[in-house]
Amino acid sequence: MTPLELADRTVHVDRARRTDVPAIVALLADDVLGRDREAPDLDPYLAAFDAVDADPAHLLAVVRDGDVVAGTVHLTFLPGLSRGGALRLQVEAVRVAASHRGTGLGTAMIGWAVEHGRERGAVLVQLTTDKQRTDARRFYERLGFVASHEGMKLALDQPGA
Repeated sequence: MTPLELADRTVHVDRARRTDVPAIVALLADDVLGRDREAPDLDPYLAAFDAVDADPAHLLAVVRDGDVVAGTVHLTFLPGLSRGGALRLQVEAVRVAASHRGTGLGTAMIGWAVEHGRERGAVLVQLTTDKQRTDARRFYERLGFVASHEGMKLALDQPGA
């Protein structure tokens, strides 16, 4: 576990465990977009957790404040040929529990993720944020991220895709 110092407490980043899945799903659902997207059946999430946890290119992390899962972030390391064969760090599914928002936890989590990527040899950190999440975009820009590219997605589970 890696400690993160916040203004009023120390929390710890830890590799997520299968028993954390219900708390992670609750964080994903506690969101304007997530409440309609996430489902109560944990079986698909447990299967996804098993796949993520078994792949060394992925790290699903949680932040523990005592026994409480206060945040989560999913890191993926992407080797590629561009940029001279550079390793990229993709940051996904960043969530902070409502009880911990405004404490500096999100900033500390992203700082930890960037440093973890640097330690693993990544030369670039990339992420996407939904255009509806204007506060999230301002947050990432405040941390130095630049909206240099336009992201595109194609939902394969939709008719006509």
